[in-house]
Amino acid sequence: MKAKFIVIGYGWRADFFYRIAKMLPERFEICAGVLRTKERAQQVAQEEGIFATNDLEEALKREPDFAVLCVPRGIVKDYLVTLMERKVPVLCETPPGKDTEELTGLWRDFKRLGGRVQVVEQYFLQPYYAGVLRLIEEGYLGEISSVMLSALHGYHAVSMYRKLLGIGYENCVIQGQKFVSPVTATNGREGFDRSGRIMEEERDWVSLRFENGKTALMDFAGEQYFSLIRRRRWNIRGLRGEINDEAVDFLTKDNLPVTQEMRRVDVGVNNNSEWAHKGIMFMDRMLYENPFYPARMNDDEIAVASCLVAMKEYVETGKEFYPLREALQDTYLSFEMERAVKSGGQVRTETKDWAVKPV
Repeated sequence: MKAKFIVIGYGWRADFFYRIAKMLPERFEICAGVLRTKERAQQVAQEEGIFATNDLEEALKREPDFAVLCVPRGIVKDYLVTLMERKVPVLCETPPGKDTEELTGLWRDFKRLGGRVQVVEQYFLQPYYAGVLRLIEEGYLGEISSVMLSALHGYHAVSMYRKLLGIGYENCVIQGQKFVSPVTATNGREGFDRSGRIMEEERDWVSLRFENGKTALMDFAGEQYFSLIRRRRWNIRGLRGEINDEAVDFLTKDNLPVTQEMRRVDVGVNNNSEWAHKGIMFMDRMLYENPFYPARMNDDEIAVASCLVAMKEYVETGKEFYPLREALQDTYLSFEMERAVKSGGQVRTETKDWAVKPV
């Protein structure tokens, strides 16, 4: 049965859900859009061909399975509390709050109201990251000790650090620095820029050392998300091997060194068939298979659609895939990373309410 949901908010991230529903109408249905004003609701209704309103109660009468919340971080907490009070399951876009104090208050409201909240932190469901996590799970690298990502920022990076390293709610010491340099603009949310415009690029270097000795490094500049000339880089080091971008070096059971590659398979490249991502190959098998093949979806759309499928399962069974407490921890660490970068110094994290296991 398809997932039926409302989308609260409109903009670049909300567009993902509208696109996905159009690409996979047999699996997803947006039964209502909720906007700030009647005029905006009428505009979205016409553009998207759906029912839209500025009245949340009117949208909830459409009996959605859950609500997708895509509003600015300054008002996300208020919306979450309103939805939890109405006992509506929520799939919330990141981040779930604007500062640490608000995150703490949100956790208290969540416990008080018995909220049902999962969060769209989708990167671990993208094909590459899903493939890497599968390799780690299968033991090719042994225990992971350190991670370097030059591909993601803030809470997105923290989420992947914790998953790759197997980190729970351990505290850490964070050091950060910021550098500014001129670069040529190439691409962004608005599309390609061929003007040759020079812009100032901020580049953050951040290190995290967790209590168990594991470490994470972030080298990130915002241009990396869209630029076609700024490479993404990954290094995941384990006891018996490591991954550098798509190259996997590891030891066999007889301690012989082996080098293999994770190979992306996209159907339609250099061919006349429709383009679609098929999966990630490793040696003689599919390490990851796109669950929505042959839909023409980019990696982020595949990951967001996977969140919608998981959210439907959560509503029906209670099985969590990225619960609020995980999002709160990742967001809190990202705030501390920002603080370290701004000061150019060292920050120590503290155990927060959501990190304390219930007795």
